[in-house]
Amino acid sequence: MSSGQSKMQSYYAARAAEYDRIYLKPERQTDLRAIERWLPAKFSAARVLEIACGTGYWTQFIAPLAARVLAIDSAAETMAIAKTRVPLGKVEFLSGDAYALPADIGRFDAAFAGFWFSHIPKKRQREFLHGLAARLEPGARVVFLDNRYVEGSSTPLTERDADGNTFQTRRLDDGSTHQVLKNFPAEAELIELVDGLGQGPVFTTWQYYWAFEYVVQQA
Repeated sequence: MSSGQSKMQSYYAARAAEYDRIYLKPERQTDLRAIERWLPAKFSAARVLEIACGTGYWTQFIAPLAARVLAIDSAAETMAIAKTRVPLGKVEFLSGDAYALPADIGRFDAAFAGFWFSHIPKKRQREFLHGLAARLEPGARVVFLDNRYVEGSSTPLTERDADGNTFQTRRLDDGSTHQVLKNFPAEAELIELVDGLGQGPVFTTWQYYWAFEYVVQQA
């Protein structure tokens, strides 16, 4: 695990108990209700691989329509919360590394990652996409959901590195501050990233969020 990954894991472990407050922002409620209605149908009857499931906020909407869900996260603290939200008979949880998905988990008809893609360093984005594709059947649907940067609602950006990654300074209830990588990719950037890996890319936006979906290319 890289230093950046370790710092991110430690941050989310420390943030677990307060993580879901992000879904309570009053200005985002209309968007959230719309996405909660929009998302589940994307995974109807599918075997879904969920990357970085966190507290299971989105797992709880996907699971009822999916055939099964394998939800992976690196932080035991957030997964403990996720396990209280979903029927364990349909959802299996696995502690794991999103950049090193084990071959023995099999292959899936669909994949979802909510608020994960924005935390991937630009130099590792294609690496992640290739690793994900290896765990998916040809024709599998992939959906990423993440934040748009909205002045006055989003945490301000405080740093940019030489690769173009942007960072936010976040403060937790315990008073600790954390520099968190948070990128805000444009539609054209996402389409270019999946070139050769995915077909039929679709970019959907709400006021505070974006979704990007594509179908894994046939071998």
